[in-house]
Amino acid sequence: MARAAKSGAGASASKPAKRSTKSKSTGKPSGPSSDDLLKFYRDMLMIRRFEEKAGQLYGMGLIGGFCHLYIGQEAVVVGLTRAGEKQDSVITAYRDHGHMLACGMDPKGVMAELTGRKGGYSRGKGGSMHMFSREKNFFGGHGIVGAQVSLGTGLGFAHKYRGDGGVAHAYMGDGAVNQGQVYESFNMAALWKLPVVYVIENNKYGMGTSIERASSNVELSERGAAHGIPGEQINGMDVVEVAEKGKKALDHARNGDGPVILEMKTYRYRGHSMSDPAKYRSKEEVQKMRKEQDPIDNLRNTILEAGYSNEDEMKDMDKEIKSIVTAAAEFAQQSPEPDESELYTDVLLEA
Repeated sequence: MARAAKSGAGASASKPAKRSTKSKSTGKPSGPSSDDLLKFYRDMLMIRRFEEKAGQLYGMGLIGGFCHLYIGQEAVVVGLTRAGEKQDSVITAYRDHGHMLACGMDPKGVMAELTGRKGGYSRGKGGSMHMFSREKNFFGGHGIVGAQVSLGTGLGFAHKYRGDGGVAHAYMGDGAVNQGQVYESFNMAALWKLPVVYVIENNKYGMGTSIERASSNVELSERGAAHGIPGEQINGMDVVEVAEKGKKALDHARNGDGPVILEMKTYRYRGHSMSDPAKYRSKEEVQKMRKEQDPIDNLRNTILEAGYSNEDEMKDMDKEIKSIVTAAAEFAQQSPEPDESELYTDVLLEA
Protein backbone atom coordinates (compact mmCIF):
# COMPACT_ATOMS: atom_id res chain seq x y z
CA MET A 1 0.00 0.00 0.00
CA ALA A 2 1.62 3.24 -1.07
CA ARG A 3 1.26 6.42 0.92
CA ALA A 4 -1.10 8.92 -0.61
CA ALA A 5 -2.44 12.29 0.50
CA LYS A 6 -5.47 12.96 -1.59
CA SER A 7 -8.50 14.90 -0.56
CA GLY A 8 -11.93 14.36 -1.99
CA ALA A 9 -15.58 14.91 -1.29
CA GLY A 10 -18.71 12.96 -1.78
CA ALA A 11 -19.38 10.08 -4.12
CA SER A 12 -19.74 9.74 -7.85
CA ALA A 13 -23.22 8.27 -7.87
CA SER A 14 -25.87 8.71 -10.54
CA LYS A 15 -29.42 9.73 -9.69
CA PRO A 16 -31.35 6.42 -9.50
CA ALA A 17 -31.86 5.83 -5.79
CA LYS A 18 -30.81 2.75 -3.87
CA ARG A 19 -28.07 1.90 -6.37
CA SER A 20 -24.43 2.73 -6.87
CA THR A 21 -22.89 3.94 -10.11
CA LYS A 22 -21.36 1.41 -12.51
CA SER A 23 -18.15 1.47 -14.45
CA LYS A 24 -18.67 1.61 -18.22
CA SER A 25 -15.82 -0.82 -18.76
CA THR A 26 -16.74 -3.50 -16.23
CA GLY A 27 -20.34 -2.83 -15.26
CA LYS A 28 -19.37 -3.29 -11.59
CA PRO A 29 -20.35 -0.84 -8.82
CA SER A 30 -17.82 2.01 -8.57
CA GLY A 31 -19.11 3.99 -5.61
CA PRO A 32 -21.32 3.92 -2.53
CA SER A 33 -25.07 3.56 -2.95
CA SER A 34 -27.60 6.14 -1.83
CA ASP A 35 -28.34 3.95 1.19
CA ASP A 36 -24.64 3.93 2.08
CA LEU A 37 -24.41 7.71 1.88
CA LEU A 38 -27.54 8.23 3.96
CA LYS A 39 -26.28 5.78 6.59
CA PHE A 40 -22.93 7.60 6.70
CA TYR A 41 -24.75 10.88 7.14
CA ARG A 42 -27.05 9.60 9.87
CA ASP A 43 -24.23 8.02 11.85
CA MET A 44 -22.08 11.15 11.69
CA LEU A 45 -25.00 13.39 12.60
CA MET A 46 -25.82 11.18 15.58
CA ILE A 47 -22.28 11.63 16.90
CA ARG A 48 -22.37 15.39 16.29
CA ARG A 49 -25.68 15.91 18.08
CA PHE A 50 -24.68 13.59 20.93
CA GLU A 51 -21.44 15.47 21.49
CA GLU A 52 -23.20 18.82 21.41
CA LYS A 53 -25.56 17.58 24.12
CA ALA A 54 -22.65 16.19 26.14
CA GLY A 55 -21.03 19.61 25.98
CA GLN A 56 -24.24 21.17 27.33
CA LEU A 57 -24.46 18.68 30.21
CA TYR A 58 -20.82 19.30 31.07
CA GLY A 59 -21.51 23.03 31.21
CA MET A 60 -24.41 22.32 33.58
CA GLY A 61 -22.12 20.40 35.91
CA LEU A 62 -23.77 17.04 35.19
CA ILE A 63 -20.61 15.47 33.72
CA GLY A 64 -17.62 15.39 36.05
CA GLY A 65 -13.94 14.92 35.37
CA PHE A 66 -12.67 15.29 31.81
CA CYS A 67 -14.76 15.37 28.65
CA HIS A 68 -13.12 15.28 25.21
CA LEU A 69 -15.54 15.94 22.34
CA TYR A 70 -15.25 14.39 18.86
CA ILE A 71 -16.94 17.22 16.95
CA GLY A 72 -15.32 17.54 13.51
CA GLN A 73 -13.75 14.08 13.41
CA GLU A 74 -16.91 12.04 12.84
CA ALA A 75 -15.98 10.80 9.36
CA VAL A 76 -12.97 8.86 10.65
CA VAL A 77 -14.71 6.37 12.91
CA VAL A 78 -17.94 6.18 10.89
CA GLY A 79 -16.12 5.40 7.65
CA LEU A 80 -13.76 2.82 9.11
CA THR A 81 -16.43 1.12 11.21
CA ARG A 82 -18.66 0.74 8.17
CA ALA A 83 -15.70 -0.83 6.32
CA GLY A 84 -15.13 -3.36 9.10
CA GLU A 85 -16.79 -6.63 10.01
CA LYS A 86 -18.79 -7.79 13.01
CA GLN A 87 -15.95 -9.81 14.54
CA ASP A 88 -13.53 -6.85 14.51
CA SER A 89 -12.54 -5.23 17.79
CA VAL A 90 -12.14 -1.53 18.52
CA ILE A 91 -10.00 0.29 21.06
CA THR A 92 -9.24 3.99 21.32
CA ALA A 93 -8.01 6.80 23.55
CA TYR A 94 -10.09 9.16 25.68
CA ARG A 95 -11.81 11.06 22.82
CA ASP A 96 -14.07 8.06 22.56
CA HIS A 97 -17.80 8.85 22.57
CA GLY A 98 -17.99 8.80 18.77
CA HIS A 99 -16.33 5.39 18.61
CA MET A 100 -18.86 3.97 21.05
CA LEU A 101 -21.81 5.21 19.03
CA ALA A 102 -20.28 4.05 15.75
CA CYS A 103 -19.91 0.57 17.25
CA GLY A 104 -23.65 0.50 17.92
CA MET A 105 -23.61 1.19 21.64
CA ASP A 106 -26.86 2.63 23.01
CA PRO A 107 -26.75 6.45 23.39
CA LYS A 108 -28.64 6.10 26.69
CA GLY A 109 -25.97 3.85 28.19
CA VAL A 110 -23.17 6.08 26.90
CA MET A 111 -24.74 9.28 28.26
CA ALA A 112 -25.52 7.61 31.58
CA GLU A 113 -21.88 6.63 31.91
CA LEU A 114 -20.76 10.18 31.13
CA THR A 115 -22.90 11.41 34.02
CA GLY A 116 -21.65 8.68 36.36
CA ARG A 117 -24.95 6.83 36.65
CA LYS A 118 -25.75 3.21 37.35
CA GLY A 119 -27.34 2.79 33.92
CA GLY A 120 -24.02 3.50 32.17
CA TYR A 121 -21.94 0.94 30.32
CA SER A 122 -19.42 0.79 33.16
CA ARG A 123 -22.13 1.23 35.81
CA GLY A 124 -21.13 4.83 36.36
CA LYS A 125 -17.55 4.08 37.41
CA GLY A 126 -15.68 4.75 34.18
CA GLY A 127 -17.00 8.10 33.08
CA SER A 128 -16.12 9.78 29.80
CA MET A 129 -12.74 8.13 29.29
CA HIS A 130 -13.29 4.53 30.43
CA MET A 131 -16.29 2.57 29.25
CA PHE A 132 -16.51 -0.77 27.50
CA SER A 133 -18.90 -3.13 25.73
CA ARG A 134 -17.88 -6.74 25.24
CA GLU A 135 -21.09 -7.25 23.27
CA LYS A 136 -19.99 -4.68 20.70
CA ASN A 137 -16.29 -5.65 20.85
CA PHE A 138 -15.46 -2.17 22.15
CA PHE A 139 -12.55 -2.28 24.59
CA GLY A 140 -12.34 1.36 25.69
CA GLY A 141 -11.67 4.41 26.16
CA HIS A 142 -8.24 4.79 27.84
CA GLY A 143 -6.93 7.80 29.71
CA ILE A 144 -3.21 6.96 29.53
CA VAL A 145 -1.73 8.41 26.34
CA GLY A 146 -0.71 5.61 23.99
CA ALA A 147 -1.66 2.77 26.35
CA GLN A 148 -4.48 1.60 24.10
CA VAL A 149 -2.01 0.93 21.26
CA SER A 150 -0.34 -1.85 23.22
CA LEU A 151 -3.71 -3.27 24.23
CA GLY A 152 -4.95 -3.02 20.63
CA THR A 153 -1.92 -5.01 19.52
CA GLY A 154 -2.91 -7.64 22.06
CA LEU A 155 -6.41 -7.70 20.57
CA GLY A 156 -4.82 -8.34 17.19
CA PHE A 157 -2.85 -11.22 18.70
CA ALA A 158 -6.10 -12.64 20.11
CA HIS A 159 -7.78 -12.49 16.71
CA LYS A 160 -4.88 -14.36 15.12
CA TYR A 161 -4.64 -16.91 17.94
CA ARG A 162 -8.36 -17.68 17.76
CA GLY A 163 -8.49 -17.60 13.98
CA ASP A 164 -11.77 -15.69 14.06
CA GLY A 165 -11.01 -13.51 11.03
CA GLY A 166 -11.20 -10.32 13.06
CA VAL A 167 -9.03 -7.22 12.83
CA ALA A 168 -8.22 -4.89 15.72
CA HIS A 169 -8.94 -1.22 15.01
CA ALA A 170 -6.45 0.60 17.27
CA TYR A 171 -7.01 4.37 17.30
CA MET A 172 -4.59 6.96 18.62
CA GLY A 173 -4.07 10.70 18.33
CA ASP A 174 -1.09 12.49 16.83
CA GLY A 175 0.02 13.30 20.38
CA ALA A 176 0.41 9.60 21.19
CA VAL A 177 2.54 8.72 18.19
CA ASN A 178 5.81 9.67 19.88
CA GLN A 179 5.27 7.30 22.83
CA GLY A 180 7.81 4.48 23.10
CA GLN A 181 5.24 1.74 23.64
CA VAL A 182 3.71 2.61 20.28
CA TYR A 183 6.90 1.52 18.49
CA GLU A 184 7.24 -1.59 20.61
CA SER A 185 3.72 -2.45 19.47
CA PHE A 186 4.57 -1.76 15.83
CA ASN A 187 7.55 -4.09 16.06
CA MET A 188 5.57 -6.90 17.64
CA ALA A 189 2.68 -6.57 15.19
CA ALA A 190 5.00 -6.60 12.18
CA LEU A 191 7.09 -9.48 13.53
CA TRP A 192 4.06 -11.70 14.04
CA LYS A 193 1.96 -10.26 11.18
CA LEU A 194 -0.88 -9.43 13.52
CA PRO A 195 -4.23 -8.28 12.08
CA VAL A 196 -4.16 -4.70 13.36
CA VAL A 197 -5.00 -1.44 11.63
CA TYR A 198 -3.41 1.44 13.54
CA VAL A 199 -5.46 4.58 13.01
CA ILE A 200 -3.71 7.87 13.74
CA GLU A 201 -6.34 10.59 14.10
CA ASN A 202 -4.13 13.54 13.21
CA ASN A 203 -6.20 16.55 14.24
CA LYS A 204 -3.09 18.76 14.13
CA TYR A 205 -2.85 19.44 17.87
CA GLY A 206 -1.77 17.20 20.76
CA MET A 207 -3.50 19.04 23.61
CA GLY A 208 -2.25 22.57 22.88
CA THR A 209 0.87 21.73 20.90
CA SER A 210 0.83 21.66 17.12
CA ILE A 211 2.27 18.59 15.45
CA GLU A 212 5.01 20.72 13.86
CA ARG A 213 6.35 21.59 17.32
CA ALA A 214 6.21 18.03 18.64
CA SER A 215 7.36 15.79 15.78
CA SER A 216 10.56 15.92 13.74
CA ASN A 217 8.73 14.03 10.97
CA VAL A 218 5.11 15.10 10.52
CA GLU A 219 4.39 12.40 7.93
CA LEU A 220 2.86 10.13 10.53
CA SER A 221 1.85 7.44 8.06
CA GLU A 222 5.57 6.69 7.65
CA ARG A 223 6.12 5.88 11.33
CA GLY A 224 6.02 2.13 10.70
CA ALA A 225 8.53 2.16 7.84
CA ALA A 226 11.37 0.81 10.01
CA HIS A 227 9.25 -2.27 10.68
CA GLY A 228 8.02 -2.68 7.12
CA ILE A 229 4.49 -1.60 7.99
CA PRO A 230 2.72 0.05 5.05
CA GLY A 231 1.13 3.41 5.76
CA GLU A 232 -1.24 5.77 3.99
CA GLN A 233 -2.57 9.27 4.49
CA ILE A 234 -6.33 9.65 4.14
CA ASN A 235 -8.59 12.68 4.06
CA GLY A 236 -10.29 12.09 7.40
CA MET A 237 -12.90 14.74 6.62
CA ASP A 238 -14.31 12.63 3.76
CA VAL A 239 -16.25 9.62 5.04
CA VAL A 240 -16.40 7.99 1.61
CA GLU A 241 -12.62 8.09 1.18
CA VAL A 242 -12.16 6.78 4.71
CA ALA A 243 -14.49 3.84 4.06
CA GLU A 244 -13.00 2.93 0.68
CA LYS A 245 -9.33 3.13 1.68
CA GLY A 246 -10.06 1.76 5.13
CA LYS A 247 -11.60 -1.34 3.55
CA LYS A 248 -8.38 -2.01 1.64
CA ALA A 249 -6.30 -1.68 4.81
CA LEU A 250 -8.63 -3.97 6.75
CA ASP A 251 -8.53 -6.55 3.94
CA HIS A 252 -4.72 -6.41 3.99
CA ALA A 253 -4.64 -7.18 7.71
CA ARG A 254 -7.48 -9.69 7.55
CA ASN A 255 -5.75 -11.67 4.80
CA GLY A 256 -2.73 -12.33 7.00
CA ASP A 257 -0.43 -9.70 5.49
CA GLY A 258 0.21 -7.90 8.77
CA PRO A 259 -0.57 -4.49 10.22
CA VAL A 260 -1.27 -1.22 8.42
CA ILE A 261 -0.99 2.39 9.57
CA LEU A 262 -3.66 4.85 8.44
CA GLU A 263 -3.03 8.53 9.10
CA MET A 264 -6.40 10.28 9.09
CA LYS A 265 -5.95 13.99 8.39
CA THR A 266 -8.80 15.41 10.43
CA TYR A 267 -9.65 18.34 12.70
CA ARG A 268 -11.38 18.95 16.00
CA TYR A 269 -13.48 22.09 16.31
CA ARG A 270 -13.54 22.26 20.10
CA GLY A 271 -10.62 22.42 22.48
CA HIS A 272 -8.63 19.39 23.55
CA SER A 273 -11.08 18.98 26.42
CA MET A 274 -13.97 21.05 27.71
CA SER A 275 -11.56 23.01 29.93
CA ASP A 276 -9.33 24.01 27.01
CA PRO A 277 -9.84 27.60 25.70
CA ALA A 278 -7.84 26.66 22.56
CA LYS A 279 -5.93 29.91 22.40
CA TYR A 280 -3.11 28.22 20.48
CA ARG A 281 -5.05 28.54 17.21
CA SER A 282 -7.09 31.33 15.64
CA LYS A 283 -10.86 31.45 15.32
CA GLU A 284 -10.34 32.07 11.61
CA GLU A 285 -8.55 28.74 11.26
CA VAL A 286 -11.40 26.85 12.90
CA GLN A 287 -14.07 28.71 10.92
CA LYS A 288 -12.26 28.02 7.66
CA MET A 289 -12.17 24.29 8.37
CA ARG A 290 -15.86 24.22 9.32
CA LYS A 291 -16.85 26.17 6.23
CA GLU A 292 -14.75 24.28 3.69
CA GLN A 293 -14.19 20.76 5.02
CA ASP A 294 -16.95 19.84 7.47
CA PRO A 295 -17.62 16.12 6.84
CA ILE A 296 -21.33 16.32 7.60
CA ASP A 297 -22.14 19.46 5.62
CA ASN A 298 -20.16 18.26 2.59
CA LEU A 299 -21.88 14.87 2.56
CA ARG A 300 -25.25 16.55 3.01
CA ASN A 301 -24.62 18.65 -0.10
CA THR A 302 -23.58 15.55 -2.04
CA ILE A 303 -26.78 13.72 -1.06
CA LEU A 304 -29.00 16.67 -1.98
CA GLU A 305 -27.25 17.28 -5.31
CA ALA A 306 -27.61 13.59 -6.23
CA GLY A 307 -31.33 13.66 -5.43
CA TYR A 308 -31.05 10.93 -2.79
CA SER A 309 -32.99 13.05 -0.31
CA ASN A 310 -34.47 16.51 0.05
CA GLU A 311 -34.37 19.33 2.57
CA ASP A 312 -37.53 18.25 4.39
CA GLU A 313 -36.32 14.65 4.78
CA MET A 314 -32.94 15.82 6.05
CA LYS A 315 -34.63 18.09 8.59
CA ASP A 316 -36.84 15.21 9.73
CA MET A 317 -33.76 13.02 10.20
CA ASP A 318 -32.08 15.71 12.27
CA LYS A 319 -35.22 16.13 14.37
CA GLU A 320 -35.41 12.37 14.99
CA ILE A 321 -31.75 12.21 16.02
CA LYS A 322 -32.15 15.16 18.37
CA SER A 323 -35.09 13.39 20.04
CA ILE A 324 -32.95 10.26 20.54
CA VAL A 325 -30.17 12.33 22.10
CA THR A 326 -32.64 14.22 24.30
CA ALA A 327 -34.08 10.90 25.50
CA ALA A 328 -30.55 9.72 26.28
CA ALA A 329 -29.89 12.83 28.37
CA GLU A 330 -33.16 12.38 30.23
CA PHE A 331 -32.40 8.71 30.89
CA ALA A 332 -28.99 9.65 32.22
CA GLN A 333 -30.37 12.21 34.63
CA GLN A 334 -33.10 9.86 35.86
CA SER A 335 -30.77 6.89 36.34
CA PRO A 336 -29.59 6.51 39.96
CA GLU A 337 -25.99 6.92 41.01
CA PRO A 338 -24.04 3.73 41.83
CA ASP A 339 -24.39 2.34 45.33
CA GLU A 340 -21.40 2.69 47.63
CA SER A 341 -20.90 -1.07 47.46
CA GLU A 342 -19.89 -0.67 43.81
CA LEU A 343 -16.58 0.79 45.00
CA TYR A 344 -15.39 -2.76 45.64
CA THR A 345 -16.68 -4.48 42.51
CA ASP A 346 -14.89 -4.95 39.17
CA VAL A 347 -11.55 -4.35 40.86
CA LEU A 348 -10.11 -7.86 40.80
CA LEU A 349 -10.87 -10.86 38.61
CA GLU A 350 -9.85 -14.23 39.97
CA ALA A 351 -9.23 -16.58 37.08
